Amino acid sequence: MARSTKASHAVQRLKERSQGQIYAMVSMADGRFFLTRRTGDQPAPEVLCEPLEIDDFVSYVNSLEKQAPKKISKLDQAFEQNLQRAKNKSSV
Repeated sequence: MARSTKASHAVQRLKERSQGQIYAMVSMADGRFFLTRRTGDQPAPEVLCEPLEIDDFVSYVNSLEKQAPKKISKLDQAFEQNLQRAKNKSSV
């Protein structure tokens, strides 16, 4: 169940990013997934990828459409800068 939840959340995020495209995830009996998209007056949805394992499927779905930039707080940003400075000092 958790496996399909991970995949369905990836498809849901894709739907939000794609602004109106109709995507659907198809789960196969062997545990693999593939993605379809319905466009216009097509009688059948377009298959966008071959059946993939969960991690490959999520990676594929995440690669479609432009992703929203990740939000980062000022404290997190300062922490990252401190880490970079520490790495640069240790490598010198």
